[in-house]
Amino acid sequence: RPRNEAACLPLLNKYQLQYSGYSLFVGTIEPRKNLAALLDAYSRLPLSTRKLTPLILSGYQGWENDAIMVKIRQAEREGWVRYLGFLPANELPLLYSAARLFCFPSLYEGFGLPVLEAMASGVPVVCSNSSSLPEIIGDAGLTFPAEDIVTLTTLLQKAIEDHSWRAESINMGLARSSLFSWQRCADQTISVYQKVIAN
Repeated sequence: RPRNEAACLPLLNKYQLQYSGYSLFVGTIEPRKNLAALLDAYSRLPLSTRKLTPLILSGYQGWENDAIMVKIRQAEREGWVRYLGFLPANELPLLYSAARLFCFPSLYEGFGLPVLEAMASGVPVVCSNSSSLPEIIGDAGLTFPAEDIVTLTTLLQKAIEDHSWRAESINMGLARSSLFSWQRCADQTISVYQKVIAN
């Protein structure tokens, strides 16, 4: 659910972040998440935009991430990326809610729960159009071909700066995320079992 600035303030102070002042990625640091493309696309934004709205990364370091970590460290030195590592589960809802934008450029997802979590937190989303992600996001966010860095840069800038689109996306994301629930998942699973038994 969305949380206001006051609710997020202790976390923001802990990590020295500003409310609605950063873009966010949450996920394992590994090739499948396509972070190299996100870093390349973000680097194409004007430096003033990157400094005002830095890219915050959170998640475990996964497999074959050496090249990605080199890119992250370079961007950290330039002052427009921060890697927070893996955060406790109780901090993530606040980190989501305080973000200006959620970025998820993944090459493949079984479901893509972070996109749903971001929408439910009232945060606009830019994600790739691969695997299950279009089904989750619907029309509530912006999608791009996973390896199209130029388009990703354009969408990132729109999502950061276009106030009218942002307001519409937040409302649509909240409505879209409300369609997903564990109760609905259970009901649909039971329905599948019933059809199998009937056949």
